[in-house]
Amino acid sequence: MWSTAPDVKAGISMRADAKKNYDQLLVVAAAVVTEQGADASLRDIARRAGVGLATLYRHFPTREALLETLLRAGFDELTAKAAELETSSSAEDALVTWLRDCVGCAHSYRGVTEHMMAAIDDPESALHASCVTMRAAGTRLLRRAQDAGVARGDIDGGDLFALVGALAWLNDQPSLAPRADHLFGVIAGTILNGRAGGA
Repeated sequence: MWSTAPDVKAGISMRADAKKNYDQLLVVAAAVVTEQGADASLRDIARRAGVGLATLYRHFPTREALLETLLRAGFDELTAKAAELETSSSAEDALVTWLRDCVGCAHSYRGVTEHMMAAIDDPESALHASCVTMRAAGTRLLRRAQDAGVARGDIDGGDLFALVGALAWLNDQPSLAPRADHLFGVIAGTILNGRAGGA
């Protein structure tokens, strides 16, 4: 009678190897994308992770799928942070704090803003669900601020998401990065009624 034990062990070993490759790819991808930006070479990521390009594509079939995995933790934190801010801070402070954190997350990988802006309108994009969730979290904070009379009423969640993208893009520009905090304050002051200058 043939034993199945070797096949079972081989299967467990292959799954362990696949998990190891996946984890290694994520660590390397985070470093490479931080270094080179969202359009970093996937071939370079695979090479530095010590795997073949086919292995990378097996785990992440598209660039957006890889970016979504890298960004998901940050987006999930922003969603949770929005819920926390709704109960722990004033409507004004909650919106500004979340907006600043959101810009920081979007800026974590240079060039990711372009992918985010495209993904929000593309249900087929791997980034779509995360971006929609993040936009919804910001929309709730914006509406709360509007209901409290501290935020202008002529903007919506889509506008807020666009402003996040614009502010993150400013941070990506070497010549504008030194003015990013000042410009954040200008934008925050425009969103909030009666707040001028820095946030």
